[in-house]
Amino acid sequence: MTASAHALELLKLAAAAADSKAGEDLVAIDVSNPLPLADIFLIVTGRSERNVVAIAGEIEDKLTEAGHKPLRREGRAEGRWILVDFGDLVVHVFHEEERVYYSLERLWKDCPVVPIELPAHKAQE
Repeated sequence: MTASAHALELLKLAAAAADSKAGEDLVAIDVSNPLPLADIFLIVTGRSERNVVAIAGEIEDKLTEAGHKPLRREGRAEGRWILVDFGDLVVHVFHEEERVYYSLERLWKDCPVVPIELPAHKAQE
């Protein structure tokens, strides 16, 4: 199996939202083969608890505006690892330390990486 077109659409919106709030080291993993309930995991790093919360909030806002409501969310109060589940796309926004500790990329290393296209940034004047 490969990720659905719907999951890829969600990924594009979520990645752009994460990027707009200074999300770093974005990695998308196609988990559609081993997991029947999700197609893609998007993993993002934030530099502080406040940044992690801002990234997750922006992703949730942008996908909700586009008509995609989250099924569940966890971890917002702590701001260290926030999970937002949109069904076909599950977003993991980590603080740097938690990302290294949990190393989801290593756990899912047998799954293909999905290329992420981010919008071009305007040149600083």
